[in-house]
Amino acid sequence: MTREAFAAVIEEALALIPEKFREAMRNIAILVDDEPPAALLAEMEIEPPDTLYGLYLGTPLTERPWGDGNREPDQVVLYQRPIEEDAIDDDDAVMMVAETLIHEVGHYFGLSEEEIQEIEDTFWAEQEGSTE
Repeated sequence: MTREAFAAVIEEALALIPEKFREAMRNIAILVDDEPPAALLAEMEIEPPDTLYGLYLGTPLTERPWGDGNREPDQVVLYQRPIEEDAIDDDDAVMMVAETLIHEVGHYFGLSEEEIQEIEDTFWAEQEGSTE
């Protein structure tokens, strides 16, 4: 898949994530890299066949001081190759990107892993309901 085609997947995925997430996201750049660096996988103790689809880089909103002023955008990095390799088709890639965005943006909001999991579970339940 070309980078342009992957960008279209990201746009479609963004439209699927919960509206409250989309509306509250501020100053976040979504970047795409081919794959996660080996050093990052080692640091996170992720061993093959496991991999990483995305990563949040920044300071969660809940950890910022009150007077936090101008800053560079936080980043969500999506790793295109692992997503492409694990996706069954383009529709599956959209769903994988949407779930990855929900997870990484959850970190931006300072949510716990449990809170993020609840949101992901709701997302998947809504997706299953919309296909019936």
